[in-house]
Amino acid sequence: MEKRIYYHDTDAGGVVYYANYLKYLEEARTEFLEEKGLGVEQFRRMGFLYAVRKCSLTYKSPARYGDTVVCDARLTDMTAAQLVFEQRVHDKATGRLLVEAQVTLVSLRKDFKPAAIPDEIRAKLQI
Repeated sequence: MEKRIYYHDTDAGGVVYYANYLKYLEEARTEFLEEKGLGVEQFRRMGFLYAVRKCSLTYKSPARYGDTVVCDARLTDMTAAQLVFEQRVHDKATGRLLVEAQVTLVSLRKDFKPAAIPDEIRAKLQI
């Protein structure tokens, strides 16, 4: 997923505000899931929610106003109720690595209790 950096993405120092990378990572995971035929609305209809359980980011280099970044998402592990993603953000023009992240989602029922990932979803997410 590509994202152009706008002024509202930056902080007083003119670089992307650190928390905004969480939004970019979320958008990349959403794109990944939708490419597999798994949209948020489909999860809701099935009675499931997916929430971030754990998130670890390492900031390597800043992006600045006017840059275009490329965010990726790769599913690396799937347990009974969790999806683990390795994610990276690169500068499009230079390829420079900006952020590395590991994000774990947990499968939840509508009452927010953990639930096994349904077979239908597992089949679409085969690693």
